[in-house]
Amino acid sequence: VVVDGRSHAVDSNEIAFRTAAIQAFRLAYPSAAPRVLEPIMTVVATVPIEFQGAVTGALARRRGVITGSEAVLGGGSAEIEAEVPLAEMFGYATELRSLTQGKGEFGMEFLERRPVPGNVQKELAEKYAQNKLEGGAAA
Repeated sequence: VVVDGRSHAVDSNEIAFRTAAIQAFRLAYPSAAPRVLEPIMTVVATVPIEFQGAVTGALARRRGVITGSEAVLGGGSAEIEAEVPLAEMFGYATELRSLTQGKGEFGMEFLERRPVPGNVQKELAEKYAQNKLEGGAAA
């Protein structure tokens, strides 16, 4: 937000203001310590009790944080709750079917956005730089 300033008929034009804004952003951005955010999903998997350990392990391998696990009344099933990054959930339906012999099911919904771990952010930055060198669009 500009709170003070003057304009001049000769050198106050749209290009000058855009250039000033770009330069200001380039100076301020590195010192702001920017972080990449990723969507985190609440995942609830209902599985036969004998597969509970395997499913819990699979969610943990996907950077999931197990927030709860309980037996479902009236049956041999368990309900496992976890918070998992959306990027890690692709292909999970197939893995869950394999782990539970087709008997497991899951649902997920958006929870929040959280900063990605440092190693993931570094990897994303490297991919972006490589793509930029190759002349491609930003990924």
